[in-house]
Order: sequence, then structure tokens, then C-alpha cells
Amino acid sequence: MADSSHTIREEINAVALFIGAIWAVFFISLAFPALDHYGVIPRRIVGLVGIPAMPFLHANFQHLLSNTIPLVVLLILLAGSRAESWQVVLDVALLGGFLLWIFGREAVHIGASSLISGLTAFLIVAGLLEQRIVPLLIALIVGFLYGGSLILGVIPRFGSNISWDGHLCGAIAGGIVAYALARGTR
Repeated sequence: MADSSHTIREEINAVALFIGAIWAVFFISLAFPALDHYGVIPRRIVGLVGIPAMPFLHANFQHLLSNTIPLVVLLILLAGSRAESWQVVLDVALLGGFLLWIFGREAVHIGASSLISGLTAFLIVAGLLEQRIVPLLIALIVGFLYGGSLILGVIPRFGSNISWDGHLCGAIAGGIVAYALARGTR
């Protein structure tokens, strides 16, 4: 992976800005509830808008709060990695959203949990490929504390509103991005 020569201290403002944007969109969506209909809708042209929008849209305050803490932790870990952290976020979000658009079940998929699964998978795969034990262990702990999202979050739950397929597509995207960066390709 390319050494991007950045530190957590240098990127903490960007992390705060990204999280602030997610919260701002949530509060805007309280006034304009139709925004939540702009998530990923698989295999529909209108659903393509949801690929970049999905991480910013949340169904309710609990959904937003449950995604905020692990996202902050993962973004800080990513900022401390060797990778170009914001390029990784963009790649994981777009690839995960596109995979969900192609393979996802019929629903409107919103929330940052696909990105969370993707970043967790990215850090685990990158840690394995780079043989860096500390980032690998931290990513595994975050994945476990996030309710075992990397394992339990990708198991189909029929009749549930949880986007298990979004989690799965995000995790696959995170693994692909880590592998591509480790091999020096994009």
C-alpha cells in the first residue's frame, strides 16, 4: 500500500466534518422526509443516486447513533493507516453501493453501516496482507463490538429492515479495495 504520509491529527478535522455532514443530512431529512427515498434501490436507475447518498441517510436517531460511533473509530483508524484514507472511503462507499445496486434485494437501502462493514473488512484484509498485527486486531475488535457486524451483519434476516445485503456488499468492497491497494492497483 502506498504510504500517504498523513497522521490522525492531520485528518481529525476531516473526520469531524464527514460525521458532521452525516448528522446535518439527518436533521435536514427531518424537515424533508422524502430524502430517505434516495437510498440505493437495486436495479433501478433512480437507485443509482443512492450509491453516494446512502452513507448520509438514516431512518431515525437510533440508526444514526448506532452508525456514528463505529464510523468515527474506523475513520480514525484509517487516518492512522498507510492508505490514502479518503480515497479508501470513496472507493469502498462507491464499490459497495454499486455491488448493492446490482445484487441487493428490492428495498431502499440507507445508512452508513455498509461503509462501516467495508472499512472494517478493509482494515482486516489490509492488516493481513501487510502483516500489520495492531491494525488487524483493532479492526477485529471494532467489528466484534459493533455487534459482530462483519459476521452477523451479513446473514440474511428475512422480514427485517436491516440491510444485511448492504453489509455484505460493503464488506466485499472493503476486501477488494484492500487487495487492490496492497497489489498496487486500483
